Amino acid sequence: MLTVRAPATSANLGSGFDVFGVALGTPADVVRVERAPETRITVTGAGSQYIPEDPAQNTVGAVADALDAPAHIKIDKGIRPASGLGSSAASAAAAAVALNALYDRGLSRAELVPVAAEGEALVSGEAHADNVAPSLLGGFTVVTDDGVTQLDASIPVVACLPEMSVSTRDAREVVPDSAALEDVVDTVGNAATLTVGMTRDDPDLVGRGMEDAIVTPERTALIDGYDRVRDAALEAGATGVTVSGAGPGILAACHRPDQGAIAAAMIDAFDALGIESRAYQTRIGEGATLYRD
Repeated sequence: MLTVRAPATSANLGSGFDVFGVALGTPADVVRVERAPETRITVTGAGSQYIPEDPAQNTVGAVADALDAPAHIKIDKGIRPASGLGSSAASAAAAAVALNALYDRGLSRAELVPVAAEGEALVSGEAHADNVAPSLLGGFTVVTDDGVTQLDASIPVVACLPEMSVSTRDAREVVPDSAALEDVVDTVGNAATLTVGMTRDDPDLVGRGMEDAIVTPERTALIDGYDRVRDAALEAGATGVTVSGAGPGILAACHRPDQGAIAAAMIDAFDALGIESRAYQTRIGEGATLYRD
């Protein structure tokens, strides 16, 4: 039996829609695999009651098929589905690493990105890699048609998760088909600023670079209380705030000493609206980790 821990992720980061992603130190999924004549899946943990165990409907089933690696796969969910924190991507990434090792397929982490992305297609309808890439590789990732560029980074963040759900499919439906040239220019500049910030481990530049006037405003409408929570986080010291992935998770970049105040401010802002939430005080961290039992 092999065990893999794969981290939660935050995709888009505001200005990098369908391109940027980061691995988070916490939370994470844990996947255990052992060889079997045919694939069987069991799921426990956060939101497990909403996750199908039929391999044909589960992200890890698609990964097992892609690697021709049947196994008994046990998923312990630390990342709630429909959270905006890459829940399905973490399971797919963990399964890809585990099954690749279990069957000695010899694929590199980069080569596993499109394999894990096939699992994501079951959730979003398309094989996007902006979550699976950082979950596999860690740090900050840039996904393009030409491949994945990865950079180690260690920016402190707070990821606040309210007790509501936003499906990836719904969030994609509100993405505009076109944008004003002025907004595109601003977003490109912000994306460049964020990237420079990652290379310098500079929370101020990363926060400034999260601004986006194209996709984020449409998605914030799906999250009750977003503006109030964003304002509270900024007042508490956040350098930038945006929707995490498809939402409803909200990501705040910050300096380490401000994390506690920012987490409390975000929770309090949701609480004032009668919405329960929790906040992870974490940082951009490592990718999936393999353990041999």
